Amino acid sequence: MRLKALFIFLVLESYMLPCYTKQLFGIDCPGCGLQRSALFLIKGEFISAFIMYPAIYPMLMLFAFLGIKKLFPFKHSNTITITLMVSTVSFILINYFLKFI
Repeated sequence: MRLKALFIFLVLESYMLPCYTKQLFGIDCPGCGLQRSALFLIKGEFISAFIMYPAIYPMLMLFAFLGIKKLFPFKHSNTITITLMVSTVSFILINYFLKFI
């Protein structure tokens, strides 16, 4: 089982997409680090995932909530969705701007 998990990690890492914005212009895009952060999450390295891309956790909360909302609609779900979307975008933009400092 452990060998199979190691093989999956190696395969995932070799199929990561390159950042064309970084290759063409030499600067990071707002999404740089998302793939590697997701790989860290799969490996169980939660702190490394946050350091690589801090917006990973608000993004996961948003996607999880959207899935739950689809299965079990309830009152005030639009307000919660908007709050999670704003916090995710805020994390992405704050992280992006802090990279330049």
